[in-house]
Amino acid sequence: MIDKENKAKIEAAVRTILTAVGENPDRPGLVETPERVARMYAEVFATKTAAPFDNYKLFKVDHPTEMVLLKDIPFYSMCEHHLLPFFGTVQVAYVPQHQQVIGLSKIPRLIDYCAKQPNVQERLTVNIADELQRILDPAGVAVSISARHMCMEMRGVSKPGVHTESSYYTGQFKADRDLKQEFLQRIAN
Repeated sequence: MIDKENKAKIEAAVRTILTAVGENPDRPGLVETPERVARMYAEVFATKTAAPFDNYKLFKVDHPTEMVLLKDIPFYSMCEHHLLPFFGTVQVAYVPQHQQVIGLSKIPRLIDYCAKQPNVQERLTVNIADELQRILDPAGVAVSISARHMCMEMRGVSKPGVHTESSYYTGQFKADRDLKQEFLQRIAN
């Protein structure tokens, strides 16, 4: 959560931006905008003021599967270059080891945690894998992200609908081509 001092700084900065682009920050439609933007930034950049991710539970299993895969997990983040949103879906797989798995709902929470800060898609992809590796110590992790970037769609090259794909593999997913191919086939369906 952003403290009162930093909230006031954001509000003042938004007023300055509105004035600089030729708007009147005191007109009826904009009077509350600086406060709204400050609250929004507190939410979309929540990880910057949060403790390390610890909202998970590990479970012992007698016979772990060869791969655990979660598909089409939605995410939203902010491009660190233009402070515009990028969003899409994440596919995450891991190969359990030490006879333990993570609670399934914790993986989307981990993705949200990694996404709620200024980002580039490539680093977000790696951060999700690294955090899952740190928490669970699986035999391998695979992360694939498909995203649309508003910094490409509404400005600059102005190309709506372009999807950027990124992936990152550790352990068995990096070493075992058949396992990586199985992951890629399963996320394509």
